[in-house]
Amino acid sequence: MHPMTVDSHVHIWDIGGGKFHVEYDWLTDTSDVLYRTYTLNDLAPQLGEHRVGALVLVQASDSTAETRALLDAAARWPRPIAVVGWLPLHDPARAAFELERLRRPRLVGVRHLIHRDPDPEWLLRPQVSESLAMLAATGLSFDAVAETPELLAQVPWIAAEHPTLTVVLDHLGKPPIASGGWQPWADLLTAAAAAPNVVAKISGLATVSAPGFAAAHWQRYVDHALEVFGPDRLMVGGDWPFTLTAASYDEVWRTTLGTLSELDPADRVRILSTTAARVYRLPVPLPDGPSHDEGVNA
Repeated sequence: MHPMTVDSHVHIWDIGGGKFHVEYDWLTDTSDVLYRTYTLNDLAPQLGEHRVGALVLVQASDSTAETRALLDAAARWPRPIAVVGWLPLHDPARAAFELERLRRPRLVGVRHLIHRDPDPEWLLRPQVSESLAMLAATGLSFDAVAETPELLAQVPWIAAEHPTLTVVLDHLGKPPIASGGWQPWADLLTAAAAAPNVVAKISGLATVSAPGFAAAHWQRYVDHALEVFGPDRLMVGGDWPFTLTAASYDEVWRTTLGTLSELDPADRVRILSTTAARVYRLPVPLPDGPSHDEGVNA
């Protein structure tokens, strides 16, 4: 049996707006699977089979209202949970002001929907860089949803510019699994991993896979991530409920675990639990000792 797993990438949303009146401009009624409200209570019954005992809630709307909604949901969740929210990083003064208003122990990181931003170089703006420096100074990480080669190429730049900032690469930069492609993704991932302050999530792979995928289809991509990052800088995430457009939560975990089956137990623990606990400051009990709650920059 494997140790307790941290699901480092979970979303929730309320299409009715909820009490925080959050809008998801990308979510329309054409998304038949996604166009409904998803709560932590919907996910809870599915966590036990794969021993998912801790969660990281990740923003899906570039709004402080959603960050408040995520923090509110986290405050009512009985198990270890952390939040990667949103701040207006393009406006450093406002970002600092909003951080003071939103700051809670469970707010551990920030993300912006860079893959949906009309500015393809949003991440390279001087104002964003100023805000990223603020995140580093306050101990927050930055999730980079670098889903295109152009965005993935920007990750080493911001990592080098902010060496004390933990940059979390979401979804392994979306490798071209469905087409069986390799470059430029492989070299771009190597370049991102060359920065010691970049970590990556084995997540979001179902939605870039052809129907009927199995662990064998993911293996070479996960193996490359293992080679360039190592288990101390990799974590896993279910990407629920986005993944439901391609696979069930159970299928995602079975496939993910399948790609890790040849690793020794200690390395599996690192990927399934320790890395995420360290990066996102989660008090997760590990098999070989007490809870692990130190920050990555501690």
